[in-house]
Amino acid sequence: MAAMNVTSACFYLGSGMRSVHGVKVFASENLAVSKIEEDKVKLGGSDLKVSRLGLGAWSWGDTGYWNNSEWDDTKTKAAKSAFDVSIDGGITLFDTAEVYGSWLLNGAVNSETLLGSFIKERKQKDSEVEVAVATKFAALPWRLGRQSVVKALKDSLSRLGLSSVELYQLHWPGIWGNEGYIDGIGDAVEQGLVKAVGVSNYDESRLRNAYKKLKERGIPLAANQVNYSLIYREPEENGVKAACDELGITLIAYSPMAQGVLTGKYTPENPPSGPRGKIYTPEFLTRLQPLLKRIQEIGQSYSKTNTQVILNWLLAQENVLPIPGAKNAQQAEEFCWCTRLETQ
Repeated sequence: MAAMNVTSACFYLGSGMRSVHGVKVFASENLAVSKIEEDKVKLGGSDLKVSRLGLGAWSWGDTGYWNNSEWDDTKTKAAKSAFDVSIDGGITLFDTAEVYGSWLLNGAVNSETLLGSFIKERKQKDSEVEVAVATKFAALPWRLGRQSVVKALKDSLSRLGLSSVELYQLHWPGIWGNEGYIDGIGDAVEQGLVKAVGVSNYDESRLRNAYKKLKERGIPLAANQVNYSLIYREPEENGVKAACDELGITLIAYSPMAQGVLTGKYTPENPPSGPRGKIYTPEFLTRLQPLLKRIQEIGQSYSKTNTQVILNWLLAQENVLPIPGAKNAQQAEEFCWCTRLETQ
């Protein structure tokens, strides 16, 4: 984890800036949130425009890390509700991966399959509905060469029920074969299977190499998806965020709420269940309380929740696109606030 303080945090709540106990806060009568241009931003140097906030589908179908090792029809319906509420609220970018919910991670239903079914059902009701899909290639040790990337993408498209996706990312650097993987995502662009390409969990050196290799083919590296939140600031410290800003690569922030911990719903007496409980221990949560209290104070000043304050901190930064995960409609609705221009 990283520094648990907000002395340099910047919470954007409109125009005009004031300082509250060392925390920079933007205030406005109308609370115009981030001045989102038509709720769309350009993804890196690509021509692709997506919603300013995305929805992560890591938990959908998963029983290895999320959902207390259980997945049933009730959870599927809840995830579908999260999808619909997101679309209605202006969040139209959905991030998934071939390994989410798969047997590789002891999953019950592949997240891509679920997302594909949600899109199909929604399009049956509204054929003009806009949905942007981002998915990822798993750099498994037995996958070699550029052709493995294109094949995996075609398998993902089959599960999604789509002919192409908006963004295809290399989920993590491979043990070997990374040059071939970069070639493969470039091939995917040229074959019309994807509109933009990115990487995930790439350090600064690998990021620059991927950017250079794709640039030689005239293909922009649109995004690097990394763990980034108010308490996990490593991208600021290891050069990744600076490199993204320099090269015009969008930093997609996964786990922007630290897997729910920053919402305040977990306490030292009530830590997360499952594998998350081993990361966010009672001791860790005890140390986190002063920060959570400060977040709550800022939120109360503007009648906003912890979640909205946290996401606003990320949205206030240039070139950062958060993708919080939602298991149900209530969570998705809270995220949708950040795509709206509110008056109050």
